[in-house]
Amino acid sequence: MKQTKYKRIILKISGEILGSRSEGEPIHAKSLENICKEIKAVADLGVEIGLVVGGGNIFRGLQGSDKGIDRTTGDSMGMLATVINGLALMDRLEKMGAVVRVQSAIPMDKLAEPYIQRRAIRHLERGRIVIFVSGTGNPYFSTDTTAALRASEISAEVILKATKVDGIYDKDPHKFTDATKFDSLTYMECLENRLSVMDSTAFSLCMDNGMPILVFDLQQKHSIRLAVSGEKIGTFVS
Repeated sequence: MKQTKYKRIILKISGEILGSRSEGEPIHAKSLENICKEIKAVADLGVEIGLVVGGGNIFRGLQGSDKGIDRTTGDSMGMLATVINGLALMDRLEKMGAVVRVQSAIPMDKLAEPYIQRRAIRHLERGRIVIFVSGTGNPYFSTDTTAALRASEISAEVILKATKVDGIYDKDPHKFTDATKFDSLTYMECLENRLSVMDSTAFSLCMDNGMPILVFDLQQKHSIRLAVSGEKIGTFVS
């Protein structure tokens, strides 16, 4: 087995990564297959993986106000969207030979296990991939905050935050050609400069619990494997 820098991780992916804007599909077969191949390859290295997935490809809670939906109700709808994504990931990973458990912060025993911290850790110790869905189970908290919370609860060594850019910049690199990338940052620098790769609640929770964050580009080939192996990639926040 190849030596890796991290033994237990939380991988945070957005729901949008599973979809295809060009084809208008919230869950695109090729996108789902590609991300699951990457996750399975890392699991095969012996890394214990807790996976937190967003629901923005289906419904984002903040979008509710545009439709006349109350924020609390909208967030509940967004949490249900993460369940759909989690089940899709589970199905494809199992077809690749991985052993997967889905744990939900909102009870739904016909679809997923309830989130129980000790059970989640036991699954990880046995080499199972655990997918955490339904966010924290509460409105007004993002799935980034869920990742920070679950990482602390299961004693993960790092949060791998997969995005569509290769790290954290001082401004949007897709809009500004003079955007500057950071190789490393402190939690306070992220908060003081309002760097929006994660929300302030998630950053604060990571800071309080000393949980490092690695922000990287999921579209780079083998990026998750490079990240867990300790290769220089993305932006490291500590």
